[in-house]
Amino acid sequence: MKRYFVFFLFACSSFLLPPTNAQTNTSSPRFAQLSEQFIHETLALSPSNASQAGYHKHTDPKTGKVIELDALLDDVSPAGMAEQRRVYAAWRERFHKETPLSSLGPEDAADWQLIDDQIGLSLLEFDKIQNYKHNPTVYVELLGGALFQPLTDEYAPKDVRLGHVISRIGAVPQFLEQAKQELEDADPIFVKVAAEENDGNVDLIQETVAGEIAAGSKQKADFDRVAPAAIEALKNFSKWMQDYLAKRQTTRTWRLGKEWYAEKFRLVMETDVTPGQVLADAEEQLKAKRAEMLQVALPLHKQMYPSHSDHSDLSAHDRENTIIREVLEKIADDHTTRDKLMDTVKTDLAGIQQFIVQKKIVTLKGRDNLKVIPTPPFERGIYSVAGFHGAPPLDPNADAEFWVTPIDPKTPDAKAESKLREYNNWVLQWLSIHEALPGHYVQAEHANDIQPPTRRLTRALFGNGAYVEGWAEYGAQVMLAEGYANGDPRYRLSYLKVWLRAICNSILDVRMHTMNMTDAEAMDLMMKDAFQTQAEAEGKLQRAKLASTQLPTYFVGTREWWKLRKQYEAAKGKNFTLMEFHDRALDEGELPVPMLEKLLLP
Repeated sequence: MKRYFVFFLFACSSFLLPPTNAQTNTSSPRFAQLSEQFIHETLALSPSNASQAGYHKHTDPKTGKVIELDALLDDVSPAGMAEQRRVYAAWRERFHKETPLSSLGPEDAADWQLIDDQIGLSLLEFDKIQNYKHNPTVYVELLGGALFQPLTDEYAPKDVRLGHVISRIGAVPQFLEQAKQELEDADPIFVKVAAEENDGNVDLIQETVAGEIAAGSKQKADFDRVAPAAIEALKNFSKWMQDYLAKRQTTRTWRLGKEWYAEKFRLVMETDVTPGQVLADAEEQLKAKRAEMLQVALPLHKQMYPSHSDHSDLSAHDRENTIIREVLEKIADDHTTRDKLMDTVKTDLAGIQQFIVQKKIVTLKGRDNLKVIPTPPFERGIYSVAGFHGAPPLDPNADAEFWVTPIDPKTPDAKAESKLREYNNWVLQWLSIHEALPGHYVQAEHANDIQPPTRRLTRALFGNGAYVEGWAEYGAQVMLAEGYANGDPRYRLSYLKVWLRAICNSILDVRMHTMNMTDAEAMDLMMKDAFQTQAEAEGKLQRAKLASTQLPTYFVGTREWWKLRKQYEAAKGKNFTLMEFHDRALDEGELPVPMLEKLLLP
């Protein structure tokens, strides 16, 4: 899922409830005032992310001047970065001093903790991890988002938004020079992906933006004035990365290391569980789910391969591999083509929506603002298959986007076939369930109704990744349990393979970042133990290197959702309904599930 985040810093939280005697439902006007001021001030430091959040005009408290944030790029100079750190540290002190956690009711306390932990993660980034000094994808993706968002979010008339984009294009050379000042070194994988995504930024300006501007207009003249310098700067930046940045001596790699990983993991997951515990649980679940897959596959194997034996002469592990893989190979034959990928997804969504309504799984909001579009080129390094980009929390009526990554026409037929088989017609249905209905889109639509707006923005900006990804996978499992796809064992086996992948995500992330797992070992795990195709495994290997601690959110969050569901069901007894539970939980927004438990089951 595409997440909102303040500059380089990914959403997280670590929740502690205030003392029991402070748990009232009253709201603190002072805390609301400080929260709004904090959010606006920090968003103003990152105009790119302000655009994504739907914050378009900022009034400078010192001068009273109204700033058009959508026309600006971030200040990523050394001075700009130092100012960001200063602001975060100062705000942490203010919140602790002026609105201590013990003085707040449960809802305010949830927001307070989200903000405090976001600040903690920000300071971890500034003081230790420092991606902005070592990972050029930070700048490439920040720039791409800044240029792309005003094209899709109709916050103003089109000519106004295009004027903002042109203004940002004019600032590209300075932005990239600032990036060069900050970047000290980079692992080869960061340079590779940044260069690929940077090509997407060039294409975004030359093709997408240029195609939106009327020929002969004043804006066309403005565009022609600034675009050549921006394109040259982008191409020079890629050359600089490859010729200079990639060749600098460094002791840094993409591996986060045990100490930083544990600290970041604690903040991102927002549970007491440790990386070691998650790894142990995941490895145990890997064995259990493979055994379950075998039981589903056996009768299918008899139907699909009547001339085959049951492979009882093989070892237990090899027998599982052989039977499950043979069945999955037959299932994968049923796939779309590269030119019909988008149409297939749209057709699936219609049937999924009908099932959700029929089974009363969750309330679907009335905005009907979901668009299925190709993934922007500058995001395809991290979103190699698909992603979700929600409507801005301050503009919930704007379009929400389900990004589907097309297969590049230059991709060799064999590699394209591998990807299409991995995302065959059965797995594509899961993908739409996860990213859209009842997954990320439905979750975001409920969150966008939270009142007051400051709370809505707080929980969208700083929401918990395990809640978000956990909901999407929990929702897919609920759909399966309710009989989606008419209980077809081909869908069940396909979903179990997907869940096996989520389990392996946790194993990969912990072992790769803290235990020196090699690329070969990672590929073996994914392809031999989790039945992934080579194309899918290669994409996940790259993603694991780019985004530490994100991959375990699926496994950790799903288990937390089921735990909460069982507790809520026990408390409600015969009055329990799926829709009421799901609506109540989603209406609270992206809170860590243990925090959600405290609010739903006081």
